[in-house]
Amino acid sequence: MKSGFVAVAGRPNVGKSTLVNALCGGKVAIVSDKPQTTRRRISGVANGDDHQLVLVDLPGFQRPLDPMTTRMQRTVDHAFEDVDAVLFVLSARERIGAGDRFIAQRVFSLGVPVVIALNKVDNLKPGHIATQMDTASKLGDFHALHPVSAKTGDGIDALLAELVREKALQLTREELPHAISVEVEELAEKVVRASIYVESESQKQIVVGGGGSVVKEIGTRARPEIEHLLGHPVFLELHVKVKPKWRRDERLLERLGI
Repeated sequence: MKSGFVAVAGRPNVGKSTLVNALCGGKVAIVSDKPQTTRRRISGVANGDDHQLVLVDLPGFQRPLDPMTTRMQRTVDHAFEDVDAVLFVLSARERIGAGDRFIAQRVFSLGVPVVIALNKVDNLKPGHIATQMDTASKLGDFHALHPVSAKTGDGIDALLAELVREKALQLTREELPHAISVEVEELAEKVVRASIYVESESQKQIVVGGGGSVVKEIGTRARPEIEHLLGHPVFLELHVKVKPKWRRDERLLERLGI
């Protein structure tokens, strides 16, 4: 069983609590449209067959104005002392500015992986989202960047792809450190179909395995986590495809959200 603590950080009212609730599959944190709703550490737990992820929802970063906000900021600082990763939440509806850069300096200095979630992308124009993603990508050396809507569930397919890719790398990390990616091609009520891209036939043989054993195990490990995210059972269908030099294919990279 692998377990880890992930701090959920960001400015007030960027949707951190809603995102924690969405990731944990239930109502964990108080959600309000008023800033500074979360006044203490609230943990949500996401369980899988071989992992337990503890999400620590923190009060938003802010300049201390009174004893209460001073204590809230102290809570944020103390929480960073024992985390394994940070989920850095930004709002796509607001300008990414000095406050976000201040938080970025703090989280990127911790020496742990940082995943950026650009939240509240629902009903926004693609061009605006792309501009915000570009700005967000310049905040630091992030591990992954996902445009999401915690409110509507937009971005779930990208998260599913990340889960499948994680399981594939767990099983093939020695042979395929960077030459593998995943694209969700269909997300239906009962079926999820995804393609696992590699760059050569020899890599495909590794991912498929003897008699399909490896790709079957990838699906076996990924499906419970996907079902946990979606909240119901699904049939997970995986196809391994050779795409030479896919990391240089601009159109594919755009589709993959890279």
